[in-house]
Amino acid sequence: MKGKRRFKFSLSSAAIIAILSSIVLPTSTYAADENGEDFSLTIMHMNDTHARVEPLANMVTAVKEVRADKPNALLFNAGDVFSGTLYFNQFQGQADLALLNMMDIDAMTFGNHEFDLGSSENGHASLNKFIEGANFPFVSANVDLSADPFAGGRVSNTFTEDALDSTVYDGMVKEVNGEKIGIFGLTTEETLMTSSPGAAKITNYAAEAERAVAAFEDMGVNKIVAISHLGYDSNPSVGNDLMLAEQVDGIDVIVGGHSHTQLNEPTVVATDENGAAKDPTVIVQAYQYAQYLGELDVLFNEQGVVTESAGHLIDVTQKQADPEALNTLTAYKSEVDQVSNQETGAVAQKPLTNPRLTDSDVSVRANETELGNLITDAMLAKTKEKMPEVSIAMQNGGGIRAAIDQGPITVGEVITVLPFGNDPAVVQLTGDEIKQILEYSVRMAPEESGGFLQVSGMKFAYDSTKEAGSRVVSMQVKNGEEYVDINPDQTYLVTTNNFTAKGGDGYEVFAQAYAEGRVQDLGEIDWEQFRDYMVEDLKGVVDPVIEGRITDLLGADPEPTEPPAGDPNDETPEDPEVPVTPDPNKPDPDDDGNDQDDNPGDKPQEDPKDDTQPSDEDKNNQDDKDSTPPPSSQNNGGNGSSTGGSVVKVSDDNTSPISSGSKLPHTATNMYTYMLAGAVLLAVGAVLFIFKRKKAKA
Repeated sequence: MKGKRRFKFSLSSAAIIAILSSIVLPTSTYAADENGEDFSLTIMHMNDTHARVEPLANMVTAVKEVRADKPNALLFNAGDVFSGTLYFNQFQGQADLALLNMMDIDAMTFGNHEFDLGSSENGHASLNKFIEGANFPFVSANVDLSADPFAGGRVSNTFTEDALDSTVYDGMVKEVNGEKIGIFGLTTEETLMTSSPGAAKITNYAAEAERAVAAFEDMGVNKIVAISHLGYDSNPSVGNDLMLAEQVDGIDVIVGGHSHTQLNEPTVVATDENGAAKDPTVIVQAYQYAQYLGELDVLFNEQGVVTESAGHLIDVTQKQADPEALNTLTAYKSEVDQVSNQETGAVAQKPLTNPRLTDSDVSVRANETELGNLITDAMLAKTKEKMPEVSIAMQNGGGIRAAIDQGPITVGEVITVLPFGNDPAVVQLTGDEIKQILEYSVRMAPEESGGFLQVSGMKFAYDSTKEAGSRVVSMQVKNGEEYVDINPDQTYLVTTNNFTAKGGDGYEVFAQAYAEGRVQDLGEIDWEQFRDYMVEDLKGVVDPVIEGRITDLLGADPEPTEPPAGDPNDETPEDPEVPVTPDPNKPDPDDDGNDQDDNPGDKPQEDPKDDTQPSDEDKNNQDDKDSTPPPSSQNNGGNGSSTGGSVVKVSDDNTSPISSGSKLPHTATNMYTYMLAGAVLLAVGAVLFIFKRKKAKA
């Protein structure tokens, strides 16, 4: 009898365990199969530092902190290390490189400014020295430097699994936790027009991206990252990151640069150019000037498709500078400080004030000023050297940051006046659009506005007693020694800084022109343009005056204007339109096929903080209540471009199957392991309970 009871007891126990196991084990196995194959990757990224060497000491700290938590995190640089400050003028990238080499960068691509010295050096001697000294490789699938007399020997036009430092590849493979990541680079074709590539060949971004994806897939790589210097939403006639994500299948992540876009969280593109669903592509960009280090986490499934993404920007200015990096910086900084005190050769014949209503009856943000005239004259004269058809210059008053003392003008003074290192740009505008821009400029007069425009090559009158939007009474453009009325239907070329050209300070007309590909970057730096004008064009004699370029009628009737002799219609002969991008093979700029300028800024938003500004005055840099975040949140502190923690939302892709900005989930394996262990313990407990009951009855 005991044998029978023991047999029944054993059978019952086995049945209980089998039932529990049938519930728990398949679930646990499923979790391991499905989630055990998922792969998470962390990417740090930076772009458009533009010779801001000093913040790189803080960047070193930020990078070290991320790697302390995530040792396998990759770090990419999306280009434009060159040009922007005296550090570049003095050291041609070597000061930057000394600190970049402390960061263990995994790969870098070329920005358009990396080619700035091609003409003066008859090749890229400085760029070659930069490549040669780098303890990281470079990638660019659409830039071929092999014919360059200096850098040509460092080029390997291949996709490699064994990338070496100081070498330029089309693409490379990096292994992380046993998974292969394909990495390639792209540089904007605008470089051909805005910089000096010399013998470097720059080919179509989309075709080369497709070639790169195919090469990686042939190598068995299904996780692909593009390090792009195309711009998030830049000129569609030469391509941008949004277009790249839509047009080229197989790219999982785009680490961007060029447009200086502040993406506080990733943008996810999950449809192609025709609106059809596609595997998602995650786009990130970390603004400018080494202020932010981007951090992105992505989760891939077994097929290499992104299933989750989360990203944010780390404010580097809040980090302590790395001691070793500070020590390295010291020698470079001392020399730059000395150069800053050097005289340019220009002499101010009188003090050139930068007035504000807090201490004056006039303001650079509400009235024509002598310094504003000087700066816009410089913009117009220097732009005309490249594009003689340009007729008007505009500079936002909030971007003019300091006065100039009477006497010799130093390099440091020039940079203090225009401290943001903006690229001048040329915009195609109709006369009607110019009127809309001027209406916006004077909408708050006589109160201050950071977006108030100083002008050259034109003059206009407005009436601040009238309703905003209907204040401009007359506007004329200079034609030789005469001023003639601006024709609403005629197209004019206007130069301004690239912040304003992309819609900074809420200029929707500029933003629209940018979205339609009517903005061309000149590939220069504004403060250098200003310095050269005073020395070369004015022969060092700097004595601007008020000329009546901007007149507030204050309710009075405008003075009648006389048309030029022989022009009874008071209209200028219509000049032929000058296309921004002359290549007829480029796509139609009006057919961008994407959400160009994703920061449309339809609603005015307040920007409570602007840490890019060099002084306390910066808080008043723009009219915050009326400011609208511009497309790409471009630089120029003159206008409340947000940098110090304020949110500039660039894209909301609500159609995406991915929750943009969500935290990565933990895999289910550990949870189910605990469940399985609990179930086994429960089964053992049940067996013991039954055994005791049987024994008690016996």
